[in-house]
Amino acid sequence: MGRSNFHIFPTMKTGLFFGSFNPVHTGHLIIANFMATRSDLKEVWMVVSPHNPLKPKSTLANDYDRLHLVRLAIDDNPLLKASDIEFSLPKPSYTIDTLTYLSEKYPGREFVLIMGSDNIATLHKWKNYEMILEKYAIYVYRRPDFVKGDLPDLPNVHYFDAPLLDISATYIRTCIKDRLSVRYLVPDKVYEYLEGSTMYRK
Repeated sequence: MGRSNFHIFPTMKTGLFFGSFNPVHTGHLIIANFMATRSDLKEVWMVVSPHNPLKPKSTLANDYDRLHLVRLAIDDNPLLKASDIEFSLPKPSYTIDTLTYLSEKYPGREFVLIMGSDNIATLHKWKNYEMILEKYAIYVYRRPDFVKGDLPDLPNVHYFDAPLLDISATYIRTCIKDRLSVRYLVPDKVYEYLEGSTMYRK
């Protein structure tokens, strides 16, 4: 029997870290880099969401401005990537729709969701959450004071103790509006860009 020319290549395990990143800050980068270097993920995509159905759109800065800040934040880290994939998808953005689209577009990748433990507790409110739990692995970083409580043990859900910073994008926006320094709360290149722009100052 002749040798087959068919080869099976392993899929690239890719983490999807969704967020408004409004703006991206050091805490986001710590989580993304932790997952990219301390799990079996080969890389992490930071997916900039144009509109989270659970958040008011009025608080969001321009989509492409936020994407630009994520690219500045990542800099030359080969394990991280800024993604604008949801910009071209129907609004509002639903995770299951994005996952389905990406899985069809990149059949050589195995996509994994990255989220905080506060999100896993409310996952039952997400569109088609049963399909997400069935088809995709979820890597959860524990928030402070997280109690698993009544959450069932799900085979596709895995928990990680990533280092967390107690800062938020809301706090950073407030500081910028009040003309207070956000140095070290955001990556250096993001800080330099924000200092020279009018983002979040109105």
